[in-house]
Amino acid sequence: MTDVRERVEARLREAFGEPDARAAVTFLGTDRIEVLRFLDPGTSPGPDDARPGGPVVRYATLGMSLAPMNDPTAAVADPERGPRAELVLSVRAGVADTDEVLRPLAVLAASPQVEGVVVAPGASLDVGRPLWPAAPFSSVLVAEPGGLVDDADLDAPREPVRFLPLLPMTPTEAAWKRVHGAQALRERWLTHGTDLRDPLRGPVPLTG
Repeated sequence: MTDVRERVEARLREAFGEPDARAAVTFLGTDRIEVLRFLDPGTSPGPDDARPGGPVVRYATLGMSLAPMNDPTAAVADPERGPRAELVLSVRAGVADTDEVLRPLAVLAASPQVEGVVVAPGASLDVGRPLWPAAPFSSVLVAEPGGLVDDADLDAPREPVRFLPLLPMTPTEAAWKRVHGAQALRERWLTHGTDLRDPLRGPVPLTG
């Protein structure tokens, strides 16, 4: 499993540079989950941004991909074949104490091993409490991979590791998404120019 962890971390470093912090969490019966923090100094807001803030900070899990995600209804879990993924959350730095998201992210990354969950684009994940102090979000929408980090290839028959962006949702957005679907919510965000990296943003208008 060491080679998987090394390849995944190498891909993250290629995309984001050197991490400026990392933390490790171990849950009973699971592999060690790490969360790496990367500060992106090239993403500072422009002079016309409505909310002041610094650069974007990215939190990426490391360890979720050590085992493939298997269908919980399968009689036998395949130790080699199956989708593998890591999670990436991007938020504006200097606006809220977002470093408190480290443990919630580790909990989400451990969910395939602990709960038999297959994390895939379009899914909703809920940690049951604010992602960080004063956060208006307790859940996230799993977005499509490929925009931030390229897949990390593994030796066959293992599938490549995909890096899944997480988009925080307010409770009203999460409830609306359950009825109308992930694509409809993303269209709402796009229509209203929602800054999904704002750690203190309010819900997007969901009527009209």
